[in-house]
Amino acid sequence: MKPFVFLIMILSLIVATVGITVFSLTIGKEKVGEMANPQRSEFAKLYLAYDKLKQEYYKDIDQDAIVNGAINGMLDALGDPYSDYMNEEEASQFNESISSSFQGIGAEIQERDGVITVVSPIKNSPAEKAGVLPNDKIMAVDGKDIKGLSASEAVLLIRGNKGTKVTLSIKRGESAAMDITIVRDEIPIETVYAEMMDDQVAHIIISSFSTNTYDELLDAINEMNSQGMKALVLDVRQNPGGLLNSAIDISTLFVEDGKPIVQVDVRGEKDVTTASPGERVKVPVTLIIDEGSASASEILAGALSESANVPLVGVNSFGKGTVQTVNDLPDGSNIKITTAKWLTPDGNWIHEKGIAPDYVVEYPSYAMLAPLDPSMILKENQSSEAVQNAEEMLKAVGYEVGKVDGNFDAQMTAAVKKFQSDNKLASTGELTGESSFILMDKLRQKILNEDPQLLKAKEVVLELLKK
Repeated sequence: MKPFVFLIMILSLIVATVGITVFSLTIGKEKVGEMANPQRSEFAKLYLAYDKLKQEYYKDIDQDAIVNGAINGMLDALGDPYSDYMNEEEASQFNESISSSFQGIGAEIQERDGVITVVSPIKNSPAEKAGVLPNDKIMAVDGKDIKGLSASEAVLLIRGNKGTKVTLSIKRGESAAMDITIVRDEIPIETVYAEMMDDQVAHIIISSFSTNTYDELLDAINEMNSQGMKALVLDVRQNPGGLLNSAIDISTLFVEDGKPIVQVDVRGEKDVTTASPGERVKVPVTLIIDEGSASASEILAGALSESANVPLVGVNSFGKGTVQTVNDLPDGSNIKITTAKWLTPDGNWIHEKGIAPDYVVEYPSYAMLAPLDPSMILKENQSSEAVQNAEEMLKAVGYEVGKVDGNFDAQMTAAVKKFQSDNKLASTGELTGESSFILMDKLRQKILNEDPQLLKAKEVVLELLKK
């Protein structure tokens, strides 16, 4: 569960829409009334510009495109990546992301400084399996430059029917852009995953906060209790957020009745939400966070840390401290507007700063390697960044590759042949196709088996159990 490069995290968030939904903290849905009086003076220039276009442009204008563009322009002028206009199709996809399955690649995206950036992929999604990572910058979709597009516009290009392919040109850090081809699939909105580890420590992953997440979590907790749960590691790595009420309900399972969960600040007026009476988790708990833990995940982390003394393990969270309200328009489109900021129980605004864990545990370097392209043939006498990634992967899973320098030499060939023989593949010494897939899968399994953040969280919660 972490942002392991090609194998990508196993936690994830919900992104709807391309499997990518600009899913943030949605605080509610309001119906927008009829448009304001068109005689209002502040709109005079807007109407004049529209009339001039309609009367004098050299060909007929697309009225819907012009109006949609005007609305988009108003929202873009805010300079707020979380406020967005969605046309009918985009709004429909957004609504699907909250409560049902959808077809796409399964990744949350956001527009940052004019660049479409991955917040994180959904657990077990095509995006995760293809190696998409948090903070990857999507430069092009199927060869089309998307710089300057909104997240909703990018989603329409990335999302598509099950079984179809989409190629993303991705820039990661300072590396050159690379193409990743992903086969779209049905993305189920299952948001809670549970397993019992040894020592009767349960590990429960929450991948997003949607309408059914609280009930899913209750079911998972009951199942873990039936298996003799003595302690719990809660995991919101790569969870981009979701519904505010879901985060509050879930926080209440761990926070004592009457203690604060979150403060919502609307233009200086603060409303504090406290934990209500009800069911509580009675075993020691730790919470794992990372740079893909955003929005509602951070509300949960803040509430558990400051109001329940739950230790946080991992790396600094994403840092999204604002609340969005979705306003439905009469034609089925909607406007998602940042209407408030939220603060932790102690009054901290974590926006663009994130929440620091009590126990900092980084990912191993091999977890951040770029995925291999199985359609490429890597062989002796080649030199490239892809070769260096392959060297790092083979070394990580136990093969002697010699010096890791991006040069496919004789020792690298011997390592590839041994890897192929060990995995009952043709020993060609060339890395491509099935060999590449199996190598990436072996590395993913290593990362899962040696997950340093999960191991530390388990260690911490077992110490709590002794007290």
